[in-house]
Amino acid sequence: MSHTRRPLLLTELIDTLRLSVPIIIAQLGVVLMGVTDNLFVGRLLGAVPLGAAGLANSFSFLMSCVGVGALPVVAALVSKANSQNDPATINRLFRAGLRVALLLSIVLGALSALLAYNFSLFGQTPQITLLARDFMLILSVSLLPLLVFVAARQLCDGLRYPRVAMTITLSALLINALFNYILIKGAGPFPALGLMGSACATLLSRTFMAGAMLAYIYRAPRFKAFLRTEFNSLPSAQDAWLIMRLGVPGGLTFFFEVATFSLAVVIVGWLGEAQLAAHQIAINMASVTYMMATGISSAAAIRVSAAVGRGSREGVWRAGMAAFALSVGFMSIAALIFLTANNWLVLLYIRDNPAVIAIASSLVIMAGIFQLSDGVQVVALGGLRGLSDVNVPTLITLFSYWVVALPLSYVLAFPFKMDAIGVWVGLLAGLSIAAILLTWRFFRRVKHINLA
Repeated sequence: MSHTRRPLLLTELIDTLRLSVPIIIAQLGVVLMGVTDNLFVGRLLGAVPLGAAGLANSFSFLMSCVGVGALPVVAALVSKANSQNDPATINRLFRAGLRVALLLSIVLGALSALLAYNFSLFGQTPQITLLARDFMLILSVSLLPLLVFVAARQLCDGLRYPRVAMTITLSALLINALFNYILIKGAGPFPALGLMGSACATLLSRTFMAGAMLAYIYRAPRFKAFLRTEFNSLPSAQDAWLIMRLGVPGGLTFFFEVATFSLAVVIVGWLGEAQLAAHQIAINMASVTYMMATGISSAAAIRVSAAVGRGSREGVWRAGMAAFALSVGFMSIAALIFLTANNWLVLLYIRDNPAVIAIASSLVIMAGIFQLSDGVQVVALGGLRGLSDVNVPTLITLFSYWVVALPLSYVLAFPFKMDAIGVWVGLLAGLSIAAILLTWRFFRRVKHINLA
């Protein structure tokens, strides 16, 4: 048994890695836009605009994460239909995904703008409140092209062509960096827009992403079999409802985690501007590794769903185990880097503020400690999404983050006077509980799922 299973597991590991790496790079490119904004703002404009940009990016991502977390279910459904050789269903899922993206972008964009106009509720300093509000209004507009891109890329990912999104995202990242520099400082015919120039750079790069992805899908020969004219008359409303029914709980799961970190930003902001800037630096780094782990999670969902389509329980188990192994390995490396190079990493963001550097260096160590919990819980969520198990995981994340992490963060930061470190200890507790419960849920579902 061991001699046959070992090659199978190695094959699964290699296949998961091959699928994961382009998805990871694409996911990393999306979050690196926020990191790029913060790097340019911190270097060119200083600590207060950095805090405002970080706050606006955090809340904008919070608004978008329902859509970003909901739409990947399309890739899992496409993968399942492809394993059953059903191009008509794939066509309907693609069109339905775009409809859901349009609906979600309108709703979430409106909520994002409403939140921006009520930034004063979060008790930040007047200067940060004003800068963050204007920054977030521009980001609200960019939700439409972002979600269209996310919806369209699910066709590529589900059919195992993840390099398409990877290439487009990396190109957009370069565009974002270029226009950050040009629009913040001004160059040639472009005026110096300061902090708002960074937000406009993100809007331009996301618009490029959506346009390039749709243009490629409709022009590439590899997708013609799924986009035949006779398929376009097939109704997709039922598929849109299926995506909403399976995707929105997944989006809410993502929301609960991101909301926890966004509200942690608010709690840290109550401690002071230096703590807020330091927190933004550390959370940016943790966001990078987290989004890379979500790439492994997406690969897990695609491969688990394909195994379900084939009716293979053993295939489901192997796909899940390979994803867990990859995530634990990667996050262990990230933890080692955070723990040993914390000060050097902070100096990439800011050099002229010793108070911020000292606080951020300690927070990066905390970020290193919770890497494993973060990687395990997100892969468990991907595996459960591949099994179409979305409701109980949503409740688990709600409990872990809003019942445990947030209250504990506040208590440790203020009554126990642990300052920003206390907030991160609370986050670590919530992530660890989520990792344990979601992993148990996944393996229990694999054992009992009906594959008929």
